[in-house]
Amino acid sequence: MKNILIPTDFSDNAYKAISYAVRLLKDENCNFYFLHTYTPAIYQSEYLLHSPGQLGLGDIYRTDSETKLDGLKLKVISEFNNPKHHFKTYSAFSVLMEAIDELVESKKIDLLIMGTQGATGAKEIFLGSSTVHTIKRAKCPVLAVPFDFDVKMPTKILFPTDYEIEYNFELIKQVLFIAKVHKSTLDILHVRSSYELNEEQKKNKNTLGHLLSETKHKFHELPDQGIIEAINSIQSELHPQMLVMVKNKHSFLENLFLKPVINQIGFHSSIPFMVLPYHLLG
Repeated sequence: MKNILIPTDFSDNAYKAISYAVRLLKDENCNFYFLHTYTPAIYQSEYLLHSPGQLGLGDIYRTDSETKLDGLKLKVISEFNNPKHHFKTYSAFSVLMEAIDELVESKKIDLLIMGTQGATGAKEIFLGSSTVHTIKRAKCPVLAVPFDFDVKMPTKILFPTDYEIEYNFELIKQVLFIAKVHKSTLDILHVRSSYELNEEQKKNKNTLGHLLSETKHKFHELPDQGIIEAINSIQSELHPQMLVMVKNKHSFLENLFLKPVINQIGFHSSIPFMVLPYHLLG
């Protein structure tokens, strides 16, 4: 049984992520947890000073959140009608990341799925601030789903790496699971620098190959260039339906997230984008 957490702000973008999630896992037994958090403006300053339990929050906010969550649950059940899927809702007077952390731990969440942009739908921003913050802090893999993605199942998964990571099963098990379910091919992308792989990189590549021994996969080497250019180039050639990357302490993702507007450096993912957190390497 997979445990999937999906935060929602009840926007069309958030529903797109839900729709993708239930299709991605349509043949699997899953618990889906829909999470909505709220901190009414009048309480935001007090919230920083006191615990939520000490605040006399009016029932109207909680009732509104719970009513919308119930409606969302009924809509998904009605639309997809999948007996393998079970849905639970959580309404929390909390900031989003604190509520996510709590549920990831208490419900043993395998994968967090969310939209790439918030209710504003700002076209110039690749990842909304909530998504970026979640990816940076989440203790489980995060799958960000673009709103304008034409839903296709991932028969090809693009996996860029510099082979600086000592891969293990725990780190990539959700990728392997999705690849098994959809009989996907993993396209491992490495951008070749002016020198050969060092011994550590060779060892890590071999380890990755061993972990992928029961999964269809191909290794690709591209000439020395920027990682973003390489991803864009090979996407136009291979047409993958999912992009997977590891967010380790020194990855380009860490630098990418420092940019206020990500599209200024030309990185757009028009396909679902899974980020694997560094701590899973431990």
